[in-house]
Amino acid sequence: MTFASPDNVHAALQWRYATKKFDASRKIDDAHWNILEKCLVLTPSSYGMQPWKFFVVTDPAVKERLPQASWGQTQPKDCSHMVVLANRTDAGPADVDRLVERTALTRGTELGKLAGFRKMVVGFLEHPQLQTSEWAAKQVYIALGQFMACAAMLGIDTCPMEGIEPAKYDEILGIQNQGYQTCVGCAAGYRADDDKYAQLAKVRFPVEEVIGRI
Repeated sequence: MTFASPDNVHAALQWRYATKKFDASRKIDDAHWNILEKCLVLTPSSYGMQPWKFFVVTDPAVKERLPQASWGQTQPKDCSHMVVLANRTDAGPADVDRLVERTALTRGTELGKLAGFRKMVVGFLEHPQLQTSEWAAKQVYIALGQFMACAAMLGIDTCPMEGIEPAKYDEILGIQNQGYQTCVGCAAGYRADDDKYAQLAKVRFPVEEVIGRI
């Protein structure tokens, strides 16, 4: 296995920015997109619960409707692929059972040997102070970060979008009754040549102010 060099990782993250204007004529090819979907699937999550679903929007007719639910922003319409990251609304014992069964199948383990793990996770989800929907939404942001970093490594532009109306997205995508709700969006594609934001220097606080060494 060959890993990216430190310089290459740094260069990709310096190159990345929240793309404001996409080149609508350029599309991400299947090979690159398939890898990005795998990046989403491989995202780590608390207890491995994966309380999310990622809706990939490429239908021009659907994309055309998204700016009206995105405060007029055109990235969802002009990008190649619009990813809508949705969180589970009511994670519970049934979801834990699904994970336990998947774990047993994948690792060749007897279900009985996972009983302790199941009890622990169910107890966590049923804790009276836990808001499962909020917890699931936090997990979604891990996926968002991984997706953008992986896209940068592939030379693909992204724009994370919280400036959207989640309920309207749910309606446009028809996901209201699937047990998920829109959390955040991310447009992916290629920057337009005239996007002025591509040339702006990144504004970040110095490393010594942001990184604490103990």
